[in-house]
Amino acid sequence: MNYLRRAAARTQAQAMRTALQRDHPGADQHLGVGALEELRQWPGLEIRDVPDSRSGGGCSVSGAYFAGTPAVLAIASSASLARRDFTALHELGHHLQQTLVELMDVLLAQPDGGTALEDAACDAFAADILLPDTLADQHITAAGPTADAAVALWRVGRASRMAACVKASERLPAPGHILLLASDGTLAFAASHGLPPLRRGSDQSHIPVVRTALSARGRAEGRCRFAYRDGIFGEELYVQTAAMDGYLLAVAVTDLAPWKTFAPSVRHNGPEPADYTCAHCGEDFTSYTRTCPHCESAPCPDCGRCGCDRKISERQCTACFIVHPAAMFDGTGSRCRDCD
Repeated sequence: MNYLRRAAARTQAQAMRTALQRDHPGADQHLGVGALEELRQWPGLEIRDVPDSRSGGGCSVSGAYFAGTPAVLAIASSASLARRDFTALHELGHHLQQTLVELMDVLLAQPDGGTALEDAACDAFAADILLPDTLADQHITAAGPTADAAVALWRVGRASRMAACVKASERLPAPGHILLLASDGTLAFAASHGLPPLRRGSDQSHIPVVRTALSARGRAEGRCRFAYRDGIFGEELYVQTAAMDGYLLAVAVTDLAPWKTFAPSVRHNGPEPADYTCAHCGEDFTSYTRTCPHCESAPCPDCGRCGCDRKISERQCTACFIVHPAAMFDGTGSRCRDCD
């Protein structure tokens, strides 16, 4: 699978800043000091405060953009001011890309119509305004970000945790993630490079490194696979975590981990499928397909059925006493084929 290249998002974000400076000279400095306060004064834009549950529009942040006259930037009202500033800049990024022809042309040239590039460029655009490269250079070395360095970058600026995550992700030395996890292990935000993005709100509390960090004041190191969905996990990554004032920040990379003297690649081919045994025909199979919400089994590629009604399709062998799928028995026989 061809995942979005970080360079493409950075190039688009720079083009967005160039257009901003052309059409609104000096605006980037004002936005860096107080994005919401500045944007409330812009003609043609309306800042609308909404509950967090109503703000989601497929973005990586708690906000949404609605084109129109005026265009609406919906911002979650429950978030901190720093997070709301980041969200406002992210949504302004959507506004710029959906209203300026030169930016729209770049998106339309993408294989997916620019959906992935647009959202990643919005994150990069917001992070660039709030955390300039000169500041990031002072805290993140050429080797890449450690968890402590990413947290330190956040502490010295007035930007949100999300902005710090995005800025740190731009300097990952290898494919990986910068993750922001809540105190219960759910994913609050993810900035990914070269890997499929993890879903905001996904539960990562059962991942060993995360579980250790949550019980050890935020500090942990190790190797693990993060959860995508339905029992599907990503490839093995080197992970380091640090506390971030009520949150947990995790840096995860396939190799070249900045906190290790030797970190060879542990890459596989990507997310691994889940294993199943069909409750109806008895075939073993692996699948990436979304599971049935009732039986939590993927459809069998041979018979096309999931695990629903499995109880009426199972039978206990009177010889080995193992419960097998009905397909393991001949007719109404009581002994499975292995025992016959």
